[in-house]
Formats: sequence, C-alpha cells, structure tokens
Amino acid sequence: MIEIQNLCLVYGSGREAVPAVEEVSFSVGDGEMVAVVGPSGCGKTSLLLAIDGLVRPTSGRVLIEGEEVRGVRRDVALILQDAGLLPWKTVRQNAGLALRIQKRRESVDGILAALGLNGFERRFPAELSEGMRRRVGIARALALRPRVLLMDEPMANLDSLTRERIQNLLLDLWWEMRFTAILVTHDIEEAVFLGQRIVVLSPRPARVRAVVENPGMGEHDYRGSPEFLERAKVLRRILEENG
Repeated sequence: MIEIQNLCLVYGSGREAVPAVEEVSFSVGDGEMVAVVGPSGCGKTSLLLAIDGLVRPTSGRVLIEGEEVRGVRRDVALILQDAGLLPWKTVRQNAGLALRIQKRRESVDGILAALGLNGFERRFPAELSEGMRRRVGIARALALRPRVLLMDEPMANLDSLTRERIQNLLLDLWWEMRFTAILVTHDIEEAVFLGQRIVVLSPRPARVRAVVENPGMGEHDYRGSPEFLERAKVLRRILEENG
C-alpha cells in the first residue's frame, strides 16, 4: 500500500543544509497500522509530511498503491498535533471542513457520534475540552473516509485517561473502517498499543534503526498483558541503545 524508498530530506543548502531524514525505507501493508517512534526532533514529522505530499523529498520516493506521491492526495488524510480547528466555526462545521473543500455532501454526524461528540455539534472550540478538540480533528480527517490516515502525535500533552480513551476510539474506528495508518508518536506505550509494527528511528537525521513486530496489537485488554509490557521493554531498550 505505502512504500517509502531510500527517502532523504534536507532543508536548506550549502553550509546551511540541515539533513532531517536519511535513507529511510519501510513499507505499510493495506489496512495495516504502523507506529513510528524516535527521539524528539529526529525528523518524524518531516517524514510524515513527505508521505502526505506536503514536502518534496530531496531524494528517494514515496509510493501509494504503486503511484509516486507528487502532491496531496484526496484519499490521504493528515491529523496534526494541533487539531487546527477554526475558532469561529462549530464542531459540525469544523468536522465537515475538508468535505466542503472537496465539494462533497456527506454528513459528518455519524463520525461525530462514533467519537462521542453527539450533542456538541453546535458548540465552538473554545467551549470544548482539549480532548474533545482533538476528537474533532480526528473526525475531520475520518469524515473523508480516507484510504490512508497519517497521524502526527494527535494525543500529545493529554492526560493519561483522556489519551487512553482516544487510543481506544482510534482502535475501534480502525477495526470498523480498516484504513491504512501511520502513527508518529514519542510515547512507547502508545506505539505498542496502536502499532502492528513499530518503526524505530535514530536521532536526526532519521534513519531506521529497527522494525519491531507487535502481533498482539488489536484488543483493548492488550494494554495490561505480559506481552504488551515485554514489547514496551524491548522498544525502550532499542531507543536507549540508539541515544
């Protein structure tokens, strides 16, 4: 489904050049959810932006269904850490924004209900908790019914219980919709809970240091299992060994 082939990203040129991603290669199967982890500032977001087509690779390429990514695609949705809601628009209007831009007439009420936002459709972002604002951002992306969902730390800086609730919601929606997903996160437990495979990146410039298989992913009770704890321990050890 997604192929990242020898991807390199360099910002600037000459003496001012800053390499962000170097020779990164990995693939994501159709309907698979892969987590990407690495140190802060290692290039995780740059990698995601290149997959989305918002940043052009310096070298290498990204393929989706065999077609090289050369710009933003209609079947790919991106969720950023900042939900990016428009403060003067309601929950329903924010959730349906991408649909209106694409001139599509689908209702967003079903996805809002699935994310526990029914009854808040007419509220404005300032009237919502941070967790609810994040859910509106997720609703806006999923309203497009994307083939590919890219997520850049969508649950960062939330309290533990809110974070777990949204993780559970994302898992339920993935089971229902079976979109292909890449989740960038700095949280080890989140990566283990939501990644069927976990790609570990090095400090900047990002290189793939390991790909950890995670066959137990997919059930809510996985979080408390011995297998989950062991996988998190393995992931933590790899990150520590790579700085």
